[in-house]
Amino acid sequence: MASNEKYTVLYGRLSQEDTQKTNKTDDSNSIQNQKLLLEKYAAEKGFTNTLFLYDDGYSGTNFAGVR
Repeated sequence: MASNEKYTVLYGRLSQEDTQKTNKTDDSNSIQNQKLLLEKYAAEKGFTNTLFLYDDGYSGTNFAGVR
């Protein structure tokens, strides 16, 4: 059964340059900063029911599954 619940999706993406600087086992500072900025913006603009998605070091060429 499909849900009719609506979300505001906030999306963060790690740049290729940042990929070389980060520890692969942790979220990068870039992703963490993007999340903070996007959540602040969404709250200021009145967006509710937010969902933060990100790809930290993954792209269409090396994506192995949903995180």
